Amino acid sequence: MFEYHEKILSHLERLIIGQEEAIQNASFWFGQTLIKDRLVHTFGTGHSHMIGLELFVRAGGLANVNAMLDSTVMTNEGARRSAEIERIPGIAKIIWDQHQIHPDDLFIIISNSGRNAMPLEMAMLAKEHGNKIVAITSKEQTANYPSRHASGKKLIDLADLILDNRVPSGDGLMRIDGNLTGPVSSISGMVLVNLIATEGMKQAASAGVKLPVYFSQNIDGFSNEELYTLYEDRIKHL
Repeated sequence: MFEYHEKILSHLERLIIGQEEAIQNASFWFGQTLIKDRLVHTFGTGHSHMIGLELFVRAGGLANVNAMLDSTVMTNEGARRSAEIERIPGIAKIIWDQHQIHPDDLFIIISNSGRNAMPLEMAMLAKEHGNKIVAITSKEQTANYPSRHASGKKLIDLADLILDNRVPSGDGLMRIDGNLTGPVSSISGMVLVNLIATEGMKQAASAGVKLPVYFSQNIDGFSNEELYTLYEDRIKHL
């Protein structure tokens, strides 16, 4: 009945097919962070930051997730401003230095194009420090455009594991009056991160780990204070 609904359902089916092994590996790495009591760091700019935020301090979410949030990469201080800033070399290092990062921590870096300086340099820093990197990106869009970084590299060149969000170049599933619309990257990314998180949780639970899962703060009788206290010295934005 509704075109966008039909296209989203079809897209979500296609999202999994052909990358089951990559999803399983990413899930295993996620589970290992829980087993080893390490963190998952997420980073993205613009709308991509919402995908990392999806895992951070939410009901049913894990407390060992550190979303590397920074106002410079969000649109709340100006959409055009943030779009320009994500192309500037050197800023990723400033953000990196504000977080506690261990070599056994896992990085999830999100960028549709993987061509701009900030997500690329965040991946470079993670690689230098020995962290595993899962990239969520669009292989189609990445293939269509050159890097904007002096190295000539893209996120896809640095990641240890790539999850293709299967998003068409331009991030739209529909055309209305000649306009590409019906964005899908946020939905694709959120499905992927929740998929690998829940599969990783199963692995950790099977290994006997008590899962650090947040309760909804709007349901009486539960408190997250124990988890806040447990992680507040390791996660900046708690």
